[in-house]
Amino acid sequence: MLITSLLSLLVIFFLLYQEFKNVKIASIILLNLPLALIGGVFSIWITSGIMSIPSIIGFITLFGVATRNGILLVSHYKTLREEGLSLYDTIITGSKDRLSPILMTALTAGLALVPLAIAGDLPGNEIQSPMAKVILGGLLTSTLLNIFIVPVVYYLSNTKSEK
Repeated sequence: MLITSLLSLLVIFFLLYQEFKNVKIASIILLNLPLALIGGVFSIWITSGIMSIPSIIGFITLFGVATRNGILLVSHYKTLREEGLSLYDTIITGSKDRLSPILMTALTAGLALVPLAIAGDLPGNEIQSPMAKVILGGLLTSTLLNIFIVPVVYYLSNTKSEK
């Protein structure tokens, strides 16, 4: 499982590098994965404490959403930089522009998963409930931290090129 996960991360990184042609940008986007992992692991710990196949499937889904949010934010930063905005203006404008789409995606997914997470003790929900709990916890942390951490890391990683 560990080898497969590491191989998946490598493939994701390679695909991001192919798209952006920049190791720094691909790494900043991948920063969302540990941010999502925090909430997913915490939700497992606080609910059942059992890592199961459904929760692993939840992590896979969560990583896809978290990566998409990072791509949304960083690709907009890249577009604004190409238009000639300063680094500070790029981060402020890009973050404001992408805040609504990122929050709407997380809120929509979260609201859809709440009934599945709550109905965990009902028959037939043995698979859906752990998956929903992982996704909900990870969405919460990755969305909130994505709004703050990714802009700071982008700024810090590009301050040398700005001077």
